[in-house]
Amino acid sequence: MAAVLLGVIFIAFILQIALRYLFDLPVGWTAEISLVAWLWLILWGSAFVLRDEEEIRIDLLKSLFGPRGQRVLASIGSIAIAALFALAMPATWDYVTFMKVESSSYLKIRFDWLYSIYLVFAAAVIARHLWLIVNAVRGREAAESTHIGSL
Repeated sequence: MAAVLLGVIFIAFILQIALRYLFDLPVGWTAEISLVAWLWLILWGSAFVLRDEEEIRIDLLKSLFGPRGQRVLASIGSIAIAALFALAMPATWDYVTFMKVESSSYLKIRFDWLYSIYLVFAAAVIARHLWLIVNAVRGREAAESTHIGSL
């Protein structure tokens, strides 16, 4: 999916250049396709492709603790993230479903369809951090527990 979205961005980009400079036909729909594909690529990739150890973190406290303390800290962080995303889910759902009244300028994609990927992303973040909590309690390292093969 990520490769397909990246391909769509690349083709739209090349098409936009060709239409503008070879045929003197500036179009806006290619930029809109690129933006939509970029949004979906980032949130899809963050939800399903990115591993936990590939995420950017500031772990100043982690090195002060041993393995058990690190698992406790990881659990606390994951509980906080899962809880915050879960608490935000009803408002997120309301906002995304409300956006059906708007659509994109050129392609007329309804915004509720366009932004629905955020709901998928939020659900995946909640599931990932619940899985991290389970694995921290079981004593497994995060690096070995959050890729597709470990589920």
